[in-house]
Amino acid sequence: MALLAVAALLATAGCTVWRVSDAKALAKASEPFQAEPSPATASLLVIGDSTAVGTGATAAPGSIAGLIAQSRPGLRVVNRAADGAKYADFIGQLQQDNQKFDTVLVLGGGNDVIRFTSEAQLRQSVDTVAELAARRGKRVILMPPGNVGNAPFFFAPVSWLMTRRSQELHTLVREAATRTGATYVNLYKPRAQDPFAQRPRELHAKDGLHPSDAGYLEWMSELNRQAKLDTTLVSLR
Repeated sequence: MALLAVAALLATAGCTVWRVSDAKALAKASEPFQAEPSPATASLLVIGDSTAVGTGATAAPGSIAGLIAQSRPGLRVVNRAADGAKYADFIGQLQQDNQKFDTVLVLGGGNDVIRFTSEAQLRQSVDTVAELAARRGKRVILMPPGNVGNAPFFFAPVSWLMTRRSQELHTLVREAATRTGATYVNLYKPRAQDPFAQRPRELHAKDGLHPSDAGYLEWMSELNRQAKLDTTLVSLR
């Protein structure tokens, strides 16, 4: 029933079949960026959904994980993100083994927004992910996607609903970060202030949903600014 409701909403919103097809094609072509330098001077675990994989970028180095590693040749990057994953799936990504990392980056949550995960279920999953990540990394960064309602993939009135659900996701993640001592990176912006709404063709991939190369660079800029990666990872340069 939930899937039927989503399908009906998308149809009502005018979401065309070609956009869905483009999204599937981008996901199929995407590959998570990983790096195994020898010797490694620090380690990064990336978990999340398609945005953590880098879907929409022309190649894996254009993803967030790839961009982080570009100027840090000693950084070991383990990327367990998967297209279509929700916060509940992030738990399994964190539980694959008992390795410890210097930093854990949790990037995602858009599928919970789009696929209507209940607030109670999402809160539980977000809290569990934040707690598990804190056990796996000396530092944890929680980075939900921006305002999903501003993506060209959606039209009103569904875009309004996606905006409200994006706000709910960010509230839950921000609260979990405060409780666990994680760093919360805020990509949410209202339409008038959102570069993804002002420059949609430049910052979105052809599916109108995922970031493009330029879009991931925009996110990387915010990650550097808010999480101070240039300072905390300066020793890796």
